[in-house]
Amino acid sequence: MNTNGNISNEFLTKAEQAYSHNPSRIVAGSVIQNGIDAAARNQQSLVQMQQVFSDEIDTLDITNQKKSGRCWIFAGMNVLRYHMNKTLGFKDKNFELSQPYLMFFDKLEKANYFLESVIETAGEAKDSRMVMWQFQSLMNDGGQWDMLVNLMKKYGVVPKSAMPESYHSSNSASMNTILINKLRKDGVTLRRLAAKGATETDLRDAKDEMITEIYGMLRTFLGTPPQTFDFAYRDKDNAYHRDLNMTPLAFFQKYVGEDFIDDFVSVINAPTDDKPYGKTYTVKYLGNVVGGKPVVYLNLQAEQLADMAKQQVQAGSPVWFGCDVAKLYDRDAGIMDTGLYDYNTVLGTDLTMTKADMLDYGQTVLTHAMTLMAVDVREGNITKWKVENSWGDEVGEKGFFVMSQDWFNNYTHQVVVRKQYLTPEQLKALEAQPIELKPWDPIGSLAVSR
Repeated sequence: MNTNGNISNEFLTKAEQAYSHNPSRIVAGSVIQNGIDAAARNQQSLVQMQQVFSDEIDTLDITNQKKSGRCWIFAGMNVLRYHMNKTLGFKDKNFELSQPYLMFFDKLEKANYFLESVIETAGEAKDSRMVMWQFQSLMNDGGQWDMLVNLMKKYGVVPKSAMPESYHSSNSASMNTILINKLRKDGVTLRRLAAKGATETDLRDAKDEMITEIYGMLRTFLGTPPQTFDFAYRDKDNAYHRDLNMTPLAFFQKYVGEDFIDDFVSVINAPTDDKPYGKTYTVKYLGNVVGGKPVVYLNLQAEQLADMAKQQVQAGSPVWFGCDVAKLYDRDAGIMDTGLYDYNTVLGTDLTMTKADMLDYGQTVLTHAMTLMAVDVREGNITKWKVENSWGDEVGEKGFFVMSQDWFNNYTHQVVVRKQYLTPEQLKALEAQPIELKPWDPIGSLAVSR
């Protein structure tokens, strides 16, 4: 390039000469005709990533979030339904808890959470980074484990038969677009009322009317959350069981229990300079239920996350985990492996980044939640994992994926494990006041993959 930084003809000539001597040019025709993934695919990865594991949990039927970003709810309900299956022993493997039920109240609570944050920041300039972030980052389908806990404790859970899918629970884009439009309008209204001197009471009265309208919109989009329902099932011995006139909270308390979900904690791996290991973190304005449990993470090394998850799977309990699903994976084959594609050789470059740099500069972020169902351990070392996805049975191996341990280290950002797998020092760290991070910090991302 010349001194002013422009791409000159002379520079283009040199770049073409450099490419002509680059061995990667040999496969250019294959890339052009078949795409980079086909040209760079490593067949050895396909051989190694087989669905055979040393320790495996018996699986139920695969679930399907369809065209929605409810992966975090599906993964959470999968953890719960396996817990219920352990105690109840379902004859049918297609039992599900209702994801639309929790989606309804998540949307309602997120609307209230957003408008409360608007009231709190009403005195800030509209072009402040905080206000701009608030109005840009609202009402998607995504969430975090602690947000799910808030919903279950407040609203309970119900079988899917009590609140099945609607069109918009399975196809949420247009619903979200309209809800975002409504909330932005309402947020502007609250800011203008505050600028005219409205009291906090006046602002909350106005907000209550707005949330009432949101509730009605959700009823139209998603249907009516049941107040009571009947629950019936047959166990593995074909014995019939029935509970009549159950409330969602009574169902949750009887068949799941607060003690069960309170036993889980979120552990992350964020090896960035600003997040020392062994500390707990939270993210400002990350949540859904006003006054609910804050989202809290304990930051540990990737190997520690893997060891905790391994122990839980070996004990027969699935692990909710959050990752960057679209990196180095084959959706159809159901493989997640850093060795799956050799882009560096095919393109004659080096794409390698550390996990810290990827997080700091936006190359990776948590995008999807799933459950770990099996682990393969050889001579004491973890080699791969079986992953239960929520994309239906037409992807992967009838809906299940296989993930290499190296992929886990690079692109798994969070696991939710029982407290018994933490050391006394780690449990003590969880009791400390968490360090509050900015709303736009990468660990504040939500599991929202479609």
